[in-house]
Amino acid sequence: MNNLYYLFIVLAFLAVVLFLEGSYLAWNAYRGPEAKRMEKRLRAMSAGVEVQGSSLLKQRMLAQTPSMDRLLLRIPRIHKLDRLLMQSGLRMTVAGFLSSTLLLALIGLLIGGLLSMPVIIAIAMGIAFGLLPLLYVTRAKHKRMLLIEQQLPDALDLMARAMLAGHAFTSGLKMVAEETSDPVAGEFSIVFDEINYGISVPDALVNLATRVPSTDLRYFVISVMIQRETGGNLAELLNNISMLIRARLKLLGTVRVLSAEGRLSARILTILPFALAGVIYLINRDFLSVLWTDPAGPKIVAGALVVMALGIFWMWRIIKIRV
Repeated sequence: MNNLYYLFIVLAFLAVVLFLEGSYLAWNAYRGPEAKRMEKRLRAMSAGVEVQGSSLLKQRMLAQTPSMDRLLLRIPRIHKLDRLLMQSGLRMTVAGFLSSTLLLALIGLLIGGLLSMPVIIAIAMGIAFGLLPLLYVTRAKHKRMLLIEQQLPDALDLMARAMLAGHAFTSGLKMVAEETSDPVAGEFSIVFDEINYGISVPDALVNLATRVPSTDLRYFVISVMIQRETGGNLAELLNNISMLIRARLKLLGTVRVLSAEGRLSARILTILPFALAGVIYLINRDFLSVLWTDPAGPKIVAGALVVMALGIFWMWRIIKIRV
């Protein structure tokens, strides 16, 4: 009796352990880091241009549900927004982005109503709050593009050394995907997977240039495509492109340092009038009420906004130096 009792305990313990192990393996297969990585890569592969005669790539979903996806596909140029989200590197669908925009716009309108602001100002607050997701995505895209441009010279050097050692071009892509860090590793991994799935090298490189709108990366894509048609030393070509990109980044850094004071002044002068108006409105509403109670007030505000917009545009054009 005691032996059967102990055997039952051991078997129950093994059953629990095996159940936990099986649950973990099942979760890891569908929700684990590797599964998420593969899902991200498969979804990213369809963000490039469409390749004629190829049905190997899965269409990127714009929403979590098929019905919402079909509804969003009816919106003109919706894929440009989807491409912007993909270029930002954020795990966000078009439906999620539009929902966030609508929710923040309603919050802005609600805040304007609770503060008893005029209808025009409340609408302006709703528009400003609704633009926050777009500004966030645009900022994330800009930071990701800068990081890719900084990582690209090292990636090209690695490919050049690989080809000098006797590796093929696709092997160089694989080495960049395995040896470097994201985001450049993920983008080159997508190119390598597309080529393995049967997409031609020029089409895969065009998809890369479409996903990553970087001038330096386009130099790489155009150079490789020309070299495949005319021939030449690709390793030396990649080294030259790498040196050119490094020199451009060095010059760009110098320009940013010299224009830092101007950029800071532009930010302060852009934010200061609106921040000061908000503080005055909270402290003494009657002082600003003339701007919408007097018949000439809206005209003065409209003229001031137009002049400020021109001044902001002029300041940003002065400090924006292309290298």
